[in-house]
Amino acid sequence: MTTKATNPLIVGSYATIIILWGACQVVVIPYVANLIVLVTAILYASCHASLTLREEPLEEGDEGYDPDNKEPMEPRETLRAEDAYQFPLVGSASLFSLYLAVKYLGPELVNVLIAGYFGLVGVGALTMCLGSLLSLVTPKSMNDDKQLGWKYVIADHPFPDWLLPKPLDLSVQFSTTTLISFVMAIGVVAMYFQEKHWALNNVLGICFCLQGIEKLSLGTYKIGAILLIGLFFYDIFWVFGTDVMVTVAKNLNGPIKILFPRSLTPNEDGNLDLSLLGLGDIVIPGFFLSLLLRFDAHMAQMPTHKIDIHANFPKPYFHSALVAYVMGLGMTLFVMMHFNAAQPALLYLVPACLGSSSLVAVVRGEMKELWDYSEEAEEEEDDEEETEDDKKEEEGDGDDKKEKTEESKKDD
Repeated sequence: MTTKATNPLIVGSYATIIILWGACQVVVIPYVANLIVLVTAILYASCHASLTLREEPLEEGDEGYDPDNKEPMEPRETLRAEDAYQFPLVGSASLFSLYLAVKYLGPELVNVLIAGYFGLVGVGALTMCLGSLLSLVTPKSMNDDKQLGWKYVIADHPFPDWLLPKPLDLSVQFSTTTLISFVMAIGVVAMYFQEKHWALNNVLGICFCLQGIEKLSLGTYKIGAILLIGLFFYDIFWVFGTDVMVTVAKNLNGPIKILFPRSLTPNEDGNLDLSLLGLGDIVIPGFFLSLLLRFDAHMAQMPTHKIDIHANFPKPYFHSALVAYVMGLGMTLFVMMHFNAAQPALLYLVPACLGSSSLVAVVRGEMKELWDYSEEAEEEEDDEEETEDDKKEEEGDGDDKKEKTEESKKDD
């Protein structure tokens, strides 16, 4: 029996996240080093976990194909071009609404509403992270997704179909490990909203980053570029043009940022001096970096069945973009400390990510391949097949009509 090779950098990234989280609570770590190392570890781990988005169902002729045992693939969340165009506008409307709510309703009420939303989302994200961790140390019998659950289908209900489908399937299946993780997640989230401790805030923030980057695909390089360029101007406007971004970030206590202690000694107000990095400055570039990693896997012709995230293959696009991201983040921190003013991180991160990937593509002569790469191919093929079928049906209907007309003429 052969054992699969393990990528030490992936394992090391997860270990670094845990070690830094625990160490910075008892030891003063320079926050610049803490921030750069932690974010790099998050990106490396989550981007490699996203390789599972390349998974495709087995087809007839593939090794291990069983027509009687077809397991449905999990739906892949893919961003559309329309979403990328609208994202900065929707984000601006949401951000300004939060600003008005903080200013006129008070941060206390807004934080209560935010707490409810992030409480639910946090339980889900933390459950998935804990489940993956516990599955490594628990028996296989506890990791069977069909071990527990129930089946319940509502055949008819009074709500319209566009709101709730008919029949409404409320069946749920989960493993013992998932149940344990869910209970633990509820406890952690409850403790966070009870104590509002910065370390627990980071637990939820890190889980949001890991799960978000792992689960969402940008679809194409073009969509990723549209999204980054749109948010480039979004970030500049709301940070330099107004006080909206800074006001919202400082007044909201939800886990929408990762906090880094500058000192473990409370200041005159009894609070720790903390620096912060918004989750958007990690997740948005993370979506793009994960797409580049999957493009590397595509160019290396890595298999799309039974994907091993630890598999070794050339990663020129991912590695160059990750290095560029770290340099851009370092430049953000340098300018922020030099001018002692908040900086829009995407002002430096977007050119770093787009510039590095474009440069590598030009040097390798693969710009066309990069631009044409798409993770929406199956959907496009399905649409084309449906269009062809519709045309055939229309042609068939037209032939039937002609035959009927000729028959009626003969009868006359």
